[in-house]
Amino acid sequence: MKLHSAKHAHRQRGITFFGLIFLVLFIVAAFAIGSQSVPIFLEYVAAKKAIEKARNETTVKGVRDAFDRAAAIDDINAIKGSDLEVTKVDDKVQVSFKYSREIHLVGPAYLVYRFEATTREK
Repeated sequence: MKLHSAKHAHRQRGITFFGLIFLVLFIVAAFAIGSQSVPIFLEYVAAKKAIEKARNETTVKGVRDAFDRAAAIDDINAIKGSDLEVTKVDDKVQVSFKYSREIHLVGPAYLVYRFEATTREK
């Protein structure tokens, strides 16, 4: 029968209980933040598409009304047509917006997303 000496001891591998708890907490926190962030990003993408459609209008009121119609269809609540900045560049309508959204984390901690978009020439 051989006894293992300190020189030939096998190292145990794996994660400790505290490491496992930390890993689970990290995964739960990432999932919680991600599940709140995905709808915010989807709303931003919908708002970008809405200003691309609205820029085909010729008047400021027309652009804002077109955006409000698209916002009602696509459930965009973060901004309204009145929040859009509408300008003319080389006889083309350019539409832009800027807004921020917050996700409450814990206590006084918030995660803030700042979004802005402008229509571009293709």
